[in-house]
Amino acid sequence: MARPLVGLDVGGTKVLGVVIDPDAPGTPLAEHRAATPATVEELVEVLATTVTELQEACSALGPSPAAIGVGLPGVIDHDGVLRGAPNLRHAIDQPVRPALEARIGAPVWFGNDADCALWAEAQVGAGRGAQHLVLAALGTGIGGAVMVDGGLARGMHGYAGEPGHMVVERDGIACPCGRRGCWERYASGAGLARIARDAARAGRATAVLARAGGDPEAIRGEHVGAAADAGDAEAVGLFAEFAAWVAIGVGNLFNLLDPEMVILGGGLADRADHYLDEVRRLVPGEVLGAGAHRATRVVVAELGPSAGAIGAALLAGRAARRVG
Repeated sequence: MARPLVGLDVGGTKVLGVVIDPDAPGTPLAEHRAATPATVEELVEVLATTVTELQEACSALGPSPAAIGVGLPGVIDHDGVLRGAPNLRHAIDQPVRPALEARIGAPVWFGNDADCALWAEAQVGAGRGAQHLVLAALGTGIGGAVMVDGGLARGMHGYAGEPGHMVVERDGIACPCGRRGCWERYASGAGLARIARDAARAGRATAVLARAGGDPEAIRGEHVGAAADAGDAEAVGLFAEFAAWVAIGVGNLFNLLDPEMVILGGGLADRADHYLDEVRRLVPGEVLGAGAHRATRVVVAELGPSAGAIGAALLAGRAARRVG
């Protein structure tokens, strides 16, 4: 086996680390999970502990890891510094990478979590063989990444690929980023929950409301998904409303970037059976030239919650080879 790679994916609530074989990266050889802490000092400690656990797993397999990569949720510059992150504010502008490297005694590659997930999907997932891709990661918010001519498009400052903050409704719902009407306020897990809360306050979505203990303010996207899984017609209707918002943003991505496909990832990819068909039906109406002369393929990510960590490992390995 080639020397393994270690990748970590830092989310708003959890850190997932994996060990992969670079020759067969789709199935991790080992995993480690931990809760995402609330301070930057604790974050460095959790990352260090996770890396140490995975290094020990590598030792059990034979060789030490060839490279270590970390994906973070937010805007990361070309130096690997987190410059903006609504769900990881305590780490913004902090020296997380040098602190981690000092703690573990090894170099670490840092990048955007959605870039990592897209790279993994492009290599061994839903985007295999494609050269022009867009990932829209529908989770608590919406992350994203762009591939052009087989390479990640990062932009001048490293900030490219944030579709969740396209404004889809001027003077719309307030967003944690400080603006209003961002796509992620409507087409994310938080957006699905808002749609359901509005319905419950209007006397609808009774099955969803019951799953939330009768309190509209307690409704989460998971409640809508569970009710839809059980066949509740009102919950299915909420997903149809949600799909319309997803389609608006996906249509914008096709119009701007003309990809071979848009990959829907993130936590809501697990519920795609409730909205994907409707998104596919609506997207052509949002895209210029859709139809016989322009494909609008919308697919679901294949690697699930491991995609970000797998991609971080693969990108770290690529960076190490370039340096070497």
